[in-house]
Amino acid sequence: MSAERWCIVGGGILGMTLARLLARDGQDVTLWEGAPNFGGLASAWSLGEVVWDRHYHVTLFSDLALRELLRELDLEREIDWVTTRTGFYANGKLYSLSSLREYFTFPLLSPLEKLRLGATIIYASRLTDWRSLERVSAIEWLTRLSGRGTVERIWYPLLRAKLGPNAEKVSAAFIWAIIARMYGARRTGAKRELFGYVRGGYARILDRFVAALKGGGVRMAAGHPASSIARRDGEGLIVATADGAEEVFDRVVLTAAAPIASRLCPQLTAKEHLLLEGVEYQGILCASLLLDGPISPYYITNITEQWVPFTAVIEMSALVDRALFGGHSLVYLPKYVPSNDPAFSCSDEQIENEFLDALERMYGHFDRRAVRCFRISRVRYVLPLSTIGYSDRLPPMRTSMPGLYLVNSAHIQNGTLNVNETVQLAHRAYPELLAAPPTFAKATNPA
Repeated sequence: MSAERWCIVGGGILGMTLARLLARDGQDVTLWEGAPNFGGLASAWSLGEVVWDRHYHVTLFSDLALRELLRELDLEREIDWVTTRTGFYANGKLYSLSSLREYFTFPLLSPLEKLRLGATIIYASRLTDWRSLERVSAIEWLTRLSGRGTVERIWYPLLRAKLGPNAEKVSAAFIWAIIARMYGARRTGAKRELFGYVRGGYARILDRFVAALKGGGVRMAAGHPASSIARRDGEGLIVATADGAEEVFDRVVLTAAAPIASRLCPQLTAKEHLLLEGVEYQGILCASLLLDGPISPYYITNITEQWVPFTAVIEMSALVDRALFGGHSLVYLPKYVPSNDPAFSCSDEQIENEFLDALERMYGHFDRRAVRCFRISRVRYVLPLSTIGYSDRLPPMRTSMPGLYLVNSAHIQNGTLNVNETVQLAHRAYPELLAAPPTFAKATNPA
């Protein structure tokens, strides 16, 4: 196959993986990222003198695609594997839910409800026909399997915390994907799931990844957001930036979220715009707190109380050696909201006060004077919602514009958004990108 000029627009893990695959096949590849740095949702930032992930990430022992990427970057052997604990906050109290013994003494469910809940998880972890689950809502499916009481006290509060007003809109495929990933260790032969991290976090992983791409001949262009992608008579595809610069490519792969892709590509057909704009997303406001000491011994504390303004408490230092945080503790407080939620316009000070007030109410020992740094990440398009019949309305990767492909997290049909699924998506999409060469006919205005 002769080399073509490719541009990957979007330098997150998805775009970086696609660029690596193309460069290996001898293509002329440019990786184009609007932000100053590569990595997207996996990028890192500074909390005082500590540099760590902007959002919380963990590698599971069963994340085989991600582990293979880390092996290629000579980092897999540097993963520290840890067994973590899980907490649960309900009715104003904290409960440990980290062992079978604690599960059977968990006070919120009756013995029969616990048996049904356990059976639901085992059944879901073994299901393979995920498409049939798209025809029924998560609430209906869980009620049928676990019972109304378990749904009211466990499942629905957790779905509401993750999805807010969209909790009743998602299909059963959404919760199945989460269960299947968390219990994937059973398919790898492990007795229980192990959580892992690379020392240095994604800052180190991304530095190694960028170096590998440059070493493989990929041209890296960051800090220049694309403003449009169009084609002109016989020229190919034109990627333009807000400052008026343009560059011509034979093929372009756009990895932006579906609504953004629609705006960047005005020459798509009306049907394509409709499909792209029809993908619903959850956004996130994720607070990172650097503290003098840990809040709890649990890596994740699930929350069912409606008054708590965040989804969960992620005690990263229950997983990661605190020495990597200068002896401090790192805690994430995620708040998942619809992409158009008014919370995105709240000030940092307002969010900080609201979140710290809740922590003081949840944890009697917590003192906000122990907070050394508090930063908030806002992202409107994070998690595509797996609604009823989702795969039937999914925008195709190959578009009506010759040489233009759309690949983004909306194409993760049988999984949930995480780095492992993102790497898998790149490998799954790659053959389709190479299936047929583009032909540049005279540009039209498709309807």
